[in-house]
Amino acid sequence: MRKILAAFAFILTSASLLSQAPFPDSKEINQFLGSTTCIVLEDKTYSAYNVYIRKAVEEYWKITPCEFITYSVFKERSHNPQWSFLLLTETSFDRDKSGSAYNFLNLLQGKDVEGISDMPEICAVPLSFAGQDDMEYGYKLGAILSFIQNHALTISREPSQTGRRYLRYYNKNVPEVKNKLLLVMQRDLSPELNSIDRLTAVYKHRIEIVPEDTIIKAIRERKPGTLILHMVSPPGKAEAGYCFKMFIGTDDAEMYYYNQHLISSNSPKGLLISDLKRLSRF
Repeated sequence: MRKILAAFAFILTSASLLSQAPFPDSKEINQFLGSTTCIVLEDKTYSAYNVYIRKAVEEYWKITPCEFITYSVFKERSHNPQWSFLLLTETSFDRDKSGSAYNFLNLLQGKDVEGISDMPEICAVPLSFAGQDDMEYGYKLGAILSFIQNHALTISREPSQTGRRYLRYYNKNVPEVKNKLLLVMQRDLSPELNSIDRLTAVYKHRIEIVPEDTIIKAIRERKPGTLILHMVSPPGKAEAGYCFKMFIGTDDAEMYYYNQHLISSNSPKGLLISDLKRLSRF
């Protein structure tokens, strides 16, 4: 079970909200499409997250009108369905005995309910390890925001399909991966895949190990037929915690693969051979 450790990653609170946020029904998803989306900023004198999210929203957010707000304004508006909210939450998981926490980027619909865990959750994407340098994910925010908007439109077409609330829903796109170019960074690979020779020994389709600048360019230019790897895990040589892996299209903002695993000696952090084998099955 997922736990939201704090109401927000940037607000200190002792509350632990154990319940899973509800999936929006057709009325609530229509309310979102007619809402103004409030981008909740960190209450800090300087926040790299605030800089990155402002820039990404101004360039990539198209689905609804939007407004940047503080946490205090969120508290005033959260009960009103005319507003929706894009915000950062700090989350842990019962199965993760390391006690690690992860930042998720959440899109929630305003509703007159008791707390954040009861607000309809349109989308939640793993963004980074809590406390990690914002530079590790800032350049990918455009692709992630584009996916979140696509996801909102997907569930609006058939909100009764509750399976669409989970990112694993997008593994239906795995058969198409073989027709795409995969761009991965060295730091996002497990030790068993630490060279292009090892990658291509397992994966027979197009894949490249590239620097960060190449990923940034692919996102900015919406490079056709290209998928980037977004990987979230504890920093350094982690021996425990969760590792989240997502391939997202730079041209269509579609998610083509989602998986997660608990890190161990047999399953280190990073993209695994088992991931590439799953992508190679079709």
